[in-house]
Amino acid sequence: MKKYILVSIFSIFISLGLSGCSFAGDGKTSFSVIYCITAVIAALLLIGCMFLVHKNKKWFVLLFSSVLVVNVGYTFLSVSNGLEMALWANRLSYLGSVFLPLSMLMIILNITNTKCKKTVQIGLFVLAIIMFLITASQGILPIYYKEVSFAVADGVSGLVKVYGPLHPLYLVYLLGYFSVMVAVIIRAALKKTFHATSHAIIIVLAVIVNIGVWFIEQVSDFDFEFLSVSYIMTELFLCGVHMIINENQRLRELIQQKDEEIKATGSSKYIDNIENVSKDTMEYFAQGLENLTPQELQIYEAYLNGISTKDIMLKLSIKENTLKFHNKNLYSKLGVSSRKELLKVHRAIDFAKQNNSTK
Repeated sequence: MKKYILVSIFSIFISLGLSGCSFAGDGKTSFSVIYCITAVIAALLLIGCMFLVHKNKKWFVLLFSSVLVVNVGYTFLSVSNGLEMALWANRLSYLGSVFLPLSMLMIILNITNTKCKKTVQIGLFVLAIIMFLITASQGILPIYYKEVSFAVADGVSGLVKVYGPLHPLYLVYLLGYFSVMVAVIIRAALKKTFHATSHAIIIVLAVIVNIGVWFIEQVSDFDFEFLSVSYIMTELFLCGVHMIINENQRLRELIQQKDEEIKATGSSKYIDNIENVSKDTMEYFAQGLENLTPQELQIYEAYLNGISTKDIMLKLSIKENTLKFHNKNLYSKLGVSSRKELLKVHRAIDFAKQNNSTK
């Protein structure tokens, strides 16, 4: 399957949080229905996540839960019947938005095989809570919104806001996560810690989608929060890549386990085979080596090196009958009857020498 690369995080990041920043109530009545549908889809995806994701489940649960909370917040905001309900709905959307970048960063760290200390994770979690408390101050303290009022346009409820002095902190929060995500992906690309190039491509696509959606919303007069849909696409991208990587890793582990079993079995058979060679046979073989003629010694070494009969004849410029003659003398001097037995006794002697050297 596919992977991801660079721009991925940018989209993911800014798309996340800026969800709650824009005026959510200028849409048409059908927008409420769409928000409701996206919330239902997000809920179903969260349920599916519980069954399909096994490794690093907590971050995927946080991601899918955050997307669900954001979409539920949009839904309630669009159908609010007063300022108080609209404020709580807006706070709900921010609750999901502040935890979205955290969960995405942790998932990306896992996908790129980048380690993160527990203390850092806890610190980021605390930071998300602080950011939520700041955004939730709307209607209570004039720090995030100086003023906020309730309005209804085309049957859809929303808030009219005047930003306060701490409102830029949310943008800094998002840009901080964006920068870290980009740095992680660039580092992983340079160090080649991605499982495959396709993973990088998928992350890039997820980022581009979210970045594109966010920029379109900033420069256009669209009344609908398209990020509610792009969030779902992003979580599907990340979940899909995660599952593919885990499946590939599982297959690699199975192959490696098989290889180890084959090696272990082969080694066991090899040891059983050479243990059948008696000490007398090895001593006779060793003595016979001292009596080999130069040409017999060349043939012996050629056998040890796995050189074929045809190549031996070419190398020594001899005929097949001549090689058979040398073989007869060679086998007789070494006390073996074939090339296979010659190699077997040679391995047994080598194995005995290695055991003696380690004692």
